[in-house]
Amino acid sequence: MSDAELIAEQRGPLGLLTLNRPKALNALTLGMVHVMTAQLQAWAHDKSIHAVAVRGAGDRAFCAGGDVRALWESGKNRTDYASRFWHDEYQLNTLIKEYPKPYVALIHGVVMGGGVGVSFHGSHRVVCETTAFAMPETGIGLFPDVGGTYFLPRLHGNCGLYLALTGARVKAADLRHLGLATHVAPFADFEAIIAGLAAGRAPDDLLAPFAGNEAEPPVRARAQEIEQLFAGDSVEAVLAALDRAGTDFSRETAAIIRTKSPTSLKIAFRQMQEGRAHQFRDCMKIEFRVTERIQQGVDFYEGVRAIIIDKDNAPKWSPAQLEDVSASAIDAYFAPLARELTFL
Repeated sequence: MSDAELIAEQRGPLGLLTLNRPKALNALTLGMVHVMTAQLQAWAHDKSIHAVAVRGAGDRAFCAGGDVRALWESGKNRTDYASRFWHDEYQLNTLIKEYPKPYVALIHGVVMGGGVGVSFHGSHRVVCETTAFAMPETGIGLFPDVGGTYFLPRLHGNCGLYLALTGARVKAADLRHLGLATHVAPFADFEAIIAGLAAGRAPDDLLAPFAGNEAEPPVRARAQEIEQLFAGDSVEAVLAALDRAGTDFSRETAAIIRTKSPTSLKIAFRQMQEGRAHQFRDCMKIEFRVTERIQQGVDFYEGVRAIIIDKDNAPKWSPAQLEDVSASAIDAYFAPLARELTFL
């Protein structure tokens, strides 16, 4: 395989994109974002291309997210890389959401953060037995972005808020149950799916055998419990409900939430409220506002240090308690910018 970070090739009427940083779990770089954007724009206007597919190289991950270390270093060194990355990544997410041709994401292994943004906005989202989806950003002082403001609040039964606050990993059956995935296929069949698309088969017809969902999804088994426990009007209310419930699930969930950045938790909660009322482009504008403010804060740098750089898994959040994160502080993250996100 090529040494390029992102490989674009045409196979008959199929435009195939391969995220090609397997040693880094195919984490996105700004260069990958730019190449992917330019290629998708070109294919959108190319009459010989009938569909696009995207996959990740290697067998461990589709894409584990953005290159967080690079974003951390940018913020620490006060360069503009992080702002440019998030701005251009969100443009790419919007391009995929609005893409005029079938966009088939073949999602195996780890898919988190930025990987979600280049897969789950497509028209066809195919997961497999190895897929492990998560939006774990509150654990590193961020928030579930790349369109999370739009799609998470639209999941039924407060499941979006549950995923946003906990960063819980979700596998294929639940992804299909929640509507995040459109199809479940064996990983061993991904190459055959690509071959079928390259032979000109329509994605709907080709993927029809994989539209079912026979496995019992764990989140569905907890659906009523999640809906009730995450119905509160604040993060504190959710935690109080979890504490009162006194079940193994509620205790474990509350303990997980309490390890996250208090500021990020309140940002994520506000996201879920805001996102319900906005369409996709406005949700992406909101996310860009928040990332611009997060770069001026503390918790993102501390979270990445603790989880990714030093790996001591002991972040010292500031503020350290939910009650010390004021409503006005959260309002400031969501306020309009002088330079808003623009679209292609």
